[in-house]
Amino acid sequence: MKMNRLLLCTDLDRTIIPNGYQPEHPEARTYFKQLCCLSEVTLVYVSGRNQQLVKQAIKEYALPVPDFAITDVGTKIFQLVQEKWQELGFWQEQIAADWKGKNHGQLQQALSRFPELSLQEKSKQNSFKLSYYLPLDADRGKIIQQAETLLTQMGVAASLIWSVDEPEQIGLLDVLPRHATKLHAIECLRRQLGFCHEELIFAGDSGNDLPVLTSSIRSVLVANADQQTKRQAQQLVEQNGCVDSLYQAQHNDFPLGGNYSAGVLQGVVFFIPEIGAKLKLL
Repeated sequence: MKMNRLLLCTDLDRTIIPNGYQPEHPEARTYFKQLCCLSEVTLVYVSGRNQQLVKQAIKEYALPVPDFAITDVGTKIFQLVQEKWQELGFWQEQIAADWKGKNHGQLQQALSRFPELSLQEKSKQNSFKLSYYLPLDADRGKIIQQAETLLTQMGVAASLIWSVDEPEQIGLLDVLPRHATKLHAIECLRRQLGFCHEELIFAGDSGNDLPVLTSSIRSVLVANADQQTKRQAQQLVEQNGCVDSLYQAQHNDFPLGGNYSAGVLQGVVFFIPEIGAKLKLL
């Protein structure tokens, strides 16, 4: 399809930030910046990081400044106007309904019965994001199921999102309002900006990206994603009838390889070949 405009939504860590174990092609981020400079592209960062850590990543890795940032695993949305961050308050109002008036402390108290869960630092929490560490060897399936049951009994509509901090080798569990995942935030922003479904592409690498990667949104799973995430993504798109919406980047099918931002570029070019021609990647 011919591209008139593109809402490019991408995760940060181990998607366009090369902080996983695999190598990054030395020219990958240069080409990614060229992509983001195209007048047709509106860039959105979608991250588990908070606002301060997203700012830090942009500076540390010389990333292009986005037009919008969805932070804290989908619980906050910011618009960047002349590099000033303006929070979109309507999103907080929208997701508040899911917790039915229960606050952070009440949910924390209820989940204290699970000794495997240890609370993350204060800087990684917000009013609608309750975040824990969960050891990789814990029976996470059982813990998540029991926690979901407990929250439902309290009348709370929650999403429990599991992911892995690869450098630290620790599991992360985020308790969010049910409609505050990355998927819901992206769809809300898409509608707010007036983009149609076909003008959106998402890129990610890990467990907390799976709700988007396995939806009907055209999505890219970078090649450096772990094997478990790749298997889960494939199974879920088959179950959800969305096989054609997911592109899994490959190491050998692209001049820059498929890791990190090169994988994002590979997927964007797959869905919109004319971009490859513009960037001289085809």
